[in-house]
Amino acid sequence: MKRNPLTDDERQVLEEKGTEAPFSGRFLTLDDNGTYCCRRCQSPLFRSEHKFEAGCGWPAFDDEIPGAVRRQTDADGRRTEILCAHCDGHLGHVFEGEQLTANNLRHCVNALAMSFTPDARPAEREVAVLGGGCFWCLEALFQRLAGVVSVTSGYAGGMPQDADYQTVCGGESGHIEVIKVVFDPSVLSFGQLLEIFFDAHDPTSWDRQGADAGSQYRSALFCQSEEQRQVAERQIAALEFLGRGRIVTELRGDEPFFPAEAYHQNYFNQNRDQPYCHWNIKPKMATLMAKYADRFVPESGV
Repeated sequence: MKRNPLTDDERQVLEEKGTEAPFSGRFLTLDDNGTYCCRRCQSPLFRSEHKFEAGCGWPAFDDEIPGAVRRQTDADGRRTEILCAHCDGHLGHVFEGEQLTANNLRHCVNALAMSFTPDARPAEREVAVLGGGCFWCLEALFQRLAGVVSVTSGYAGGMPQDADYQTVCGGESGHIEVIKVVFDPSVLSFGQLLEIFFDAHDPTSWDRQGADAGSQYRSALFCQSEEQRQVAERQIAALEFLGRGRIVTELRGDEPFFPAEAYHQNYFNQNRDQPYCHWNIKPKMATLMAKYADRFVPESGV
């Protein structure tokens, strides 16, 4: 049986029967259509239509794919443990009788034990335009995501004659530093992309990300379609419901995008030892690549 390489945290859950901290994992805001699979062997476990918000801090499902999950009495002698039926990886526990859904069943699953495969989409390529602080930081992160075709740093929200770095940094041009991401929605859904985007910056901070201050660093989504807007609205509502704070991310329309100067493109990859890259980008990337390990293309030396 083929098994995926695991991070230390994933191994602690799947093989050592550990439990991740509540509200610390992925998938709590994700509601895209698709299949949740075992992180170790990639066997399908749950469908997205079975997922619901249980308020417990872990992804919850009120049904399973037939034959996908095995049950056994937990080591504590009281709870019922659930395991992947194909590789025996520890998933979490199942509870009955709570009356949370019509199925009256709650599979409480560690996010680290799962990956997500989006349903097939008719479009082979989609575009997302994201603003979340310095575009160097976002570009470096999204370049490494499986399913991303290209990432371009640039400006959006202002007039074309003002779309240059010096003018934008003045804070009066109306532009926001953004990245334009072209991605394959059959590999990476827009909802998954937003999960990482909201984790990659502070969406509760207005016109500031860390030491970078000014309207050009505003948190913003330039929605390319009504569907993208609706996905973003649902994720923002979920983040606020889960106690993340008031999300100030602007949801804007498909405004003109202007590529940044050539020296801004692929910046981290060409300037890894520059102090800003070393002290700001590298630590953030390492944290997110550990949390979303299955979403990133393996790379050494990050």
